[in-house]
Amino acid sequence: MTSAPEPSLASKATAAPDKIRSALLRYRVMAWITGLWLLLLVVELVLKYGFDVDALDFVPIVHGWVYFVYLIMALDLAIKVRWPVGKAVFTLLAGTIPFLSFYVEHVRTREIKSEFAV
Repeated sequence: MTSAPEPSLASKATAAPDKIRSALLRYRVMAWITGLWLLLLVVELVLKYGFDVDALDFVPIVHGWVYFVYLIMALDLAIKVRWPVGKAVFTLLAGTIPFLSFYVEHVRTREIKSEFAV
């Protein structure tokens, strides 16, 4: 008895390739913006607690809002390409560790481009 062939990864996606492509672009942009604001947040914390300088006290609030938008964009992409929960959560948390958002963005982009031909 033969079994039915496994569906390809592209057929597991919940969205058309053009929607995946646009969601990927939004995610990539927000991953870079979030990573840059996170690095600026590190600078702000060093200045504040190391040198008692409050010149960049707006950075935590801006990073918080930028990270919130990053979460929405990453979650949108995760739903469209049907990532497992663990992969989605790891990607969402990547915006909280300096330099990790850049690396994870690179890896996820490479994966999605090869799996979905976008």
